[in-house]
Amino acid sequence: MHPMDTDVSQLATLGQQVERWCLEFLQTLPQRPVAWQGSPTLGGSLPHRGAGSAAALQRFEAEISRALSASAGPRYLGFVTGGVTPAALLADRLVGCVDQNLATPGDSIASAVEQQALAWLRQLLTLPDAFAGVLTTGATSANLLGLLCGRQAAGQQQGLDIAADGLAGAPIRLYAATPHASTLKSAALAGLGRNALVNVACQAGSEAMDVDDLARLLARDRGIGQIVVASVGTVTGTDFDDLPAIAALCRRHGAWLHADGAFGLFARLLEDRRHWADGIELADSITTDCHKWLNVPYDCGVFLTRHPALLRQTCAVAAPYLAIDAELPAAMELGIENSRRFRALPVWLSLLAYGRQGFAELVARNCDQAEALARWIDASPHYRLLTPCRLNVVVFAPQRGAVSDYLQRLNARGRVFMAPGQWQGQPAIRAAFSNWRTHAEDLAITTTELALLGVEAAP
Repeated sequence: MHPMDTDVSQLATLGQQVERWCLEFLQTLPQRPVAWQGSPTLGGSLPHRGAGSAAALQRFEAEISRALSASAGPRYLGFVTGGVTPAALLADRLVGCVDQNLATPGDSIASAVEQQALAWLRQLLTLPDAFAGVLTTGATSANLLGLLCGRQAAGQQQGLDIAADGLAGAPIRLYAATPHASTLKSAALAGLGRNALVNVACQAGSEAMDVDDLARLLARDRGIGQIVVASVGTVTGTDFDDLPAIAALCRRHGAWLHADGAFGLFARLLEDRRHWADGIELADSITTDCHKWLNVPYDCGVFLTRHPALLRQTCAVAAPYLAIDAELPAAMELGIENSRRFRALPVWLSLLAYGRQGFAELVARNCDQAEALARWIDASPHYRLLTPCRLNVVVFAPQRGAVSDYLQRLNARGRVFMAPGQWQGQPAIRAAFSNWRTHAEDLAITTTELALLGVEAAP
């Protein structure tokens, strides 16, 4: 009997074993070391004859499970990492079970689910229905699609079809003040080159773009293809570019405006901060993430554009076996992948389960937690706040000693995890709140750990 057939006959038992492990993992997340500090030492060669899933699961529990981080837990404050809500977790299990391929519609309702999930995301973030798009692997691939569409538009202005004929003879420059690393990576992948980025000045004391400097640069480079990448919440200072003013400049110069709102776009759920992203509807393309503040499992990003025809020109390919006759768009014509998983289901189920109010309350709670930590830092004799907390990120440094030493010692303690950052050229510690599981007791543990570390490091 083939091992796969044996596994099927034992699937109920194996499933119960996995379910028990998952429940124990989730229940013990607050007690687990937040970040694993060991060295990976997986050994052994590929077996000639597999031992079946039961034996493989035993190896997983013995060699892997104890070395996983608690990044889904309440005190993982590195990067901008969401947890997994119960609804999203249940949906993700269904995704693996039904194993739908959303390359093309016509044989499953899955494509319609993605379209409805995108429509609900537009409603959640108060975006116009004129934006169409696709769910991606994350903000990196979404930013890449934005640059590819901008590249195609810039080529058309010069009488070129870059998707068909390549970049030869099409000078294109990118303009950004505080681009995320994924934008630089996307510039390389799109063939534009990281050195095509023109650094726009920032406003004094901020990471937000200086619009006057952008106007000067666009006027200087008149006559070539231009793509402007605006920040809807920078990754460290959570500063927002002036989208209405930037959009007006882009219209005047025929430049493509891509808005990177990987997590900052969710500020639109807060009444007192919604205006920070005013003008987002004027962008040509938008990036955001669901595996951040929507708290669905990795991976799930969002790309939206007011120019879906350009997106299809960039991504669509023809092949007889891919020919379809369906009303719904084929996702493979809107994104990088042809074959792709049913990542829309966790989004759809989460939005249905918790609604706009549920996510607005989550975003507000995380921002309140960040503000509370910032107040504690500002009052502490051991630390200094490097910039006011505006959204969900706290940027600070020790009063004495190296940031890297403090960060290594903090993370090694295992109760809290934070990431390095930089503010105005200074090394920084960066704490980002974006997990639905984070509550008041987790904030108390965080400040206690920081206080203990500060006392230990004091001369």
